[in-house]
Amino acid sequence: MQVAETLPATEPYVIADRDARGVVRLTLNRPRQFNALSEEMLAALQAELDAVAADPQARVVIIAGQGKAFCAGHDLKQMRANSSQEYYEELFARCSQVMLTIQRLPQPVIARVHGIATAAGCQLVAMCDLAVAAEEATFAVSGINVGLFCSTPGVALSRNIGRKAAFEMLVTGEFIDAHTAQALGLVNRVVPATDLDAEVQRLTDAIVARPAEAIAIGKSLFYRQIEMGIADAYRLAGETMACNMMEPCAQEGIDAFIEKRRPVWAPDK
Repeated sequence: MQVAETLPATEPYVIADRDARGVVRLTLNRPRQFNALSEEMLAALQAELDAVAADPQARVVIIAGQGKAFCAGHDLKQMRANSSQEYYEELFARCSQVMLTIQRLPQPVIARVHGIATAAGCQLVAMCDLAVAAEEATFAVSGINVGLFCSTPGVALSRNIGRKAAFEMLVTGEFIDAHTAQALGLVNRVVPATDLDAEVQRLTDAIVARPAEAIAIGKSLFYRQIEMGIADAYRLAGETMACNMMEPCAQEGIDAFIEKRRPVWAPDK
């Protein structure tokens, strides 16, 4: 969590860029505030994620941060200036909606992490489908250090790493380094800071090379089945695979395998 200054809104809170392949990069743009998730930042991020959800050409989303940090969590100064339970419930509901939107997008979402990712910033990393971190990145759910248990970040954290490791982070507020985060399952890849963009590019290239329809079907199934008992999960997975088999991308892919040729996905035709 970060006590942040309020800056004039002369620059967008989130910078959105999209390349010709449909790779969308959303950059949190309050570097002096360590990209704290203020009301304004949450609203801007929600708007950009909603725009991605409505864009059938979007293939991958990358969430990054300007400046020295990825994201330092909620804006504590703003929170203290609005001291009511009603305000806090609304703020955390907005934050939870942003996090759920990330999971519900049909496109894979990659966190590009450098510097610190603390409290709700660590939650943001955990809610992204994939994460690539610089070796210098550090992670914590540090609300306990100011008397505030990171309850909402704990939801995401406990669904990424083991229970005891998650609870230790939540009750101590201690930082872990990038390699520990990778070993625990919070991030996928760790590279030197100079290689961070190249590694994110390699991951996006691998995703864009696969059919969007199958990825969207698979992402939805992946998260739905996690919350189910195993029998229901297998039932849903079987139904999903049967539907996937009827998709042109699966039929083309299997035909190409049988015919020993490279598949031609619909966007390439």
